[in-house]
Amino acid sequence: MAKEDTGQKLIASNKTARRDYEITDTYEAGMVLTGTEVKALRAGKANLKDSYAVVSDDEVFLRELHIGHYDHGNRYNHEPLRSRKLLLHKREIKRLYGKSREKGLSLIPLKLYFKNSMVKVEIGIGKGKKLHDRRQDIKKREERLDISRNFKSKQIKV
Repeated sequence: MAKEDTGQKLIASNKTARRDYEITDTYEAGMVLTGTEVKALRAGKANLKDSYAVVSDDEVFLRELHIGHYDHGNRYNHEPLRSRKLLLHKREIKRLYGKSREKGLSLIPLKLYFKNSMVKVEIGIGKGKKLHDRRQDIKKREERLDISRNFKSKQIKV
């Protein structure tokens, strides 16, 4: 029996999401894509920077996800910024709908990856951070680095 590759191959990640939002829950969703979109994703032509998810009519859509044109796509090429439907269970859609209606919560795509040759997106429920929250995060990170540096230097001297 041949083993299947169950590993994940990262296509794109939203690097500013965790900086700008406090992520509470994450969900994995499939995407409805055309052939040229999948080929463009295999070439790494995706940008999650300004994208967001919206729940409407018991369906979840990913908006503003930029998937570049496939080089050999000719007239059947896709539109780069079209809305793409996400595939989730009904109970997950209801939960996302409830959370997205709460004040200050948004649905943010965190990363886009291949899992068993299927394109998946990780959606996070996030609350926007204020400037002082970001500064506190930076301060905590620097304190952790200082502690680890001091600990390493004391181990070497002994």
